[in-house]
Amino acid sequence: MLERHELEAFLTLAEELHFGRTAERLHLSTARVSQTIAKLERRVGVPLFDRTSRRVELSRVGRQLYDEIRPAWSRVCEAFERAVDAGRGLTGVLRVAFTGPAAGQLLVGAAQAFRTRHPDCEVQIKEARQPEVLPWLRRGEADIALTCHPLHEEGIVMGPVLVREARMLAVPAGHPFARCATVSVEDLARVTVLRMPGTLPESPHEDRAPSTPRPSATTFNEVLTLVGAGEGVFAVGAHARRYFARPDVVYVPFEDAAPVEWGLVWLAEGATARVRAFSEAALDLVREPARVP
Repeated sequence: MLERHELEAFLTLAEELHFGRTAERLHLSTARVSQTIAKLERRVGVPLFDRTSRRVELSRVGRQLYDEIRPAWSRVCEAFERAVDAGRGLTGVLRVAFTGPAAGQLLVGAAQAFRTRHPDCEVQIKEARQPEVLPWLRRGEADIALTCHPLHEEGIVMGPVLVREARMLAVPAGHPFARCATVSVEDLARVTVLRMPGTLPESPHEDRAPSTPRPSATTFNEVLTLVGAGEGVFAVGAHARRYFARPDVVYVPFEDAAPVEWGLVWLAEGATARVRAFSEAALDLVREPARVP
């Protein structure tokens, strides 16, 4: 049978594919993680990971083991968490992250609704930059986050969409597009589309910039500064007109692009009763009369 520390080391390394990050998540030394994996591989009889000086990858047997163990381990953790919550009620601390002021406003309302239902559970809210969302969730710095959908990453659960808003294109004030009533997705082929940081997962890149993008900025304000300077354009949600009004940037509606969607995300293995209850409170909140970020 697998010992718990062996199981956690294997699953975490399978997700991080990096001994240093695995050790950080588990609060262990890198040497301890390496020793645990080596011991486990000796018991199995074959390597579970293919290692080179540059990267770590699951072997065929390692992938099979991960695919079979991960769902079962998640169910065990969820069952234990439910048992704890049933015995104690919804107590403890829920760490909630958000990206951007519009999401922050919605999150405050959701937190208030959650506290009304579960006054014994403390809610801590903090803002994250978009590239920080996944690392915070995986390191346990946040239990749940409100950010743009989609976020198609292994081990990440996307909750229901809470808000949909029109997609717009941020363009320089002097650009020909600034005089248009609308733009189309095809128009992006004629301009330089700026992109979010290279540390972001690919799904938000593709969602925000349908054409071939190029690297640019590390923050949203920096992207808008580059737009205002004439370096390119950037797709945004309609809330940007309210929260990021600038004299050098004009926001032009898309006539044919899908809306921008916002929702909660969390780790599949972190689907505690607190996380589920917060998601329910947020969904109930937006089912009330329409909210626009």
